[in-house]
Amino acid sequence: MNQPYDVRTHEARRHEDLRDIIEHADASGQLVHVDGADWNLEAGVIAEIVAHSTAGKAPAILFDNFPGYAPGMRVVSGIHNSTRRLAYTLGLPSTDSQMELVKSYRERMKSEFKFMPPVEVSTGPILENVDRDDDVDIFKFPVPFIHEMDGGRYIGTYDMVIMKDPDNGWVNGGTYRVQVHDKKTVGIWMSPSKHGRMIQEKYFARGEPCPVLICCGLDPLLFLAASHEIKMGVSEFAYAGGQRGRPFEVIASELHGLPIPSYAEVVLEGEIVPNTNHREGPFGEFTGYYASGTHDLPETRIRRVYHRNNPILTMASPMRPPTDVSFAKCIVQSAMIWEEIENAGLPGVQGVWCHEAGAIRMFVVVSIKQMHAGHAARAGFLAANCHSGNYAGRWVVVVDDDIDPTNLADVIWAMATRCEPAEEIEFIKRAWSTPLDPMLRKPPWQNSRAIVDACRPWGWRNEFPEVASASRELREKVAAKWAGKLAPRQG
Repeated sequence: MNQPYDVRTHEARRHEDLRDIIEHADASGQLVHVDGADWNLEAGVIAEIVAHSTAGKAPAILFDNFPGYAPGMRVVSGIHNSTRRLAYTLGLPSTDSQMELVKSYRERMKSEFKFMPPVEVSTGPILENVDRDDDVDIFKFPVPFIHEMDGGRYIGTYDMVIMKDPDNGWVNGGTYRVQVHDKKTVGIWMSPSKHGRMIQEKYFARGEPCPVLICCGLDPLLFLAASHEIKMGVSEFAYAGGQRGRPFEVIASELHGLPIPSYAEVVLEGEIVPNTNHREGPFGEFTGYYASGTHDLPETRIRRVYHRNNPILTMASPMRPPTDVSFAKCIVQSAMIWEEIENAGLPGVQGVWCHEAGAIRMFVVVSIKQMHAGHAARAGFLAANCHSGNYAGRWVVVVDDDIDPTNLADVIWAMATRCEPAEEIEFIKRAWSTPLDPMLRKPPWQNSRAIVDACRPWGWRNEFPEVASASRELREKVAAKWAGKLAPRQG
């Protein structure tokens, strides 16, 4: 690693790269070492078992010693799938509370956050090994075959696909799935509405191949920026640098001068070639389904492979939730929605939570302190239509400030007792969605949204029945008196 690690002082320093975060996880007892798992299904199934073990507290997994591969060719899963590891990655106060972490992220965005564009350097660990042209062989890495019904091995799941807009030079980084077809060819699936797809189509309209970098071993902050709805024209590098507190270092790639993160683990460089076709998919996706089928996609021909010594591939295993990446994405997604609806002028927001069971995007809860008639409807429509909340959504539930939006039992109780369905559910039609939505069978990729007002009715909220629960003060008093005596006996 970059320097000696002391778990007692980690809060005082920011990480340099993925390896720092792995070392933090190991030193704090949050890393499982798995030696000898097969790349063919076993690694994916282990990731699923661990991700389903303890939501918000599942350990990271470092796979090593894959059969048929030299030691040192590694894969990591679930690197930020806990509140404490994610807090460390973001440089925020350590906590076990989902909502406290969301609030800390939101407070940073309101106060100290600023974009920090990357800084170009001439060298870095990523240049320790460079395979060129005939020496390129993507299968030198233990690329996982993740799900039983997948169409092949996917090197790009927890990744950042980097492109440059040919019109204005804007560098975009997006997370798209990348299937390996052979040792020099991959296929990149991008939803029709995503920035990377738009950039690719600009090159194709000119009759030109689209230059591309595929970073498939990377800092989690770059992944989180690449996999969320950062505004068009904004650099994901600058957003991630702002969260990190200092700029990322990048190196101009040999072929196209695209920015390679200098501390990345594995980066592929090549071109997406127009007028070529190769079958891609199916792939188990974040909605928990094989929703998008197979596709004829243009080939991406790889001409350079950059990697560190003993490289670490980053793997995401999209599946029936929770997944090995969904928890951290829910934290960031919730904070981004909160920021956008507050910036749009909505007062009284107490919390936002995107539930893992809702595939991150499809079940969003907003807690408000009601301030006027129509406040709940306003909150719901803003959350459903803001940039971060609009893509592939389905349900937005608005609750009072006595409801914990992260607690699904609380939320369902509010829906069951404070919402009159015929009066307090509104709908949005023809909203922005994706072929990954299992309810959609063909274009246009649009769906509907339900806005559920599960708040006490404004007009007679003061007459609404009192909640049958002990007061906080009484609970604390009784709990203190009987501390240590209320736990069930073991055995």
